[in-house]
Amino acid sequence: MPKELEKKVVKDTCDTFCYDEELVERVQPQIDRVEGVELVFKALSDATRMKIAYALTLEVELCVCDVANIIGSTTATASHHLRLLRNMKLAKYRKEGKLVFYSLADDYVHQLISTALLHTQKSQ
Repeated sequence: MPKELEKKVVKDTCDTFCYDEELVERVQPQIDRVEGVELVFKALSDATRMKIAYALTLEVELCVCDVANIIGSTTATASHHLRLLRNMKLAKYRKEGKLVFYSLADDYVHQLISTALLHTQKSQ
């Protein structure tokens, strides 16, 4: 590696192995509380589902047909993504005759989407 590049390399690991035993004993028993949370992020890691979730933060509820038009897809594709969000307990739905309306499951999901958006905008 050229010397000018060597100077720019930032070491992001400890130079020696040590740990705070008290801290580890305090945190480690709680670490399993996050089990299953990765599924929420996996569901939202798809760009189309994230767009749908964001659209649902802008409106209280949206018809499947409106979602399809907003994201530029077929109603079948929109339904597929909405169903996945519903199965992950991120969205809920109600039927009104032949129409199906979706909304975010609760305010926590709304906050999650809004916070992620703010974080992304701030870091740009």
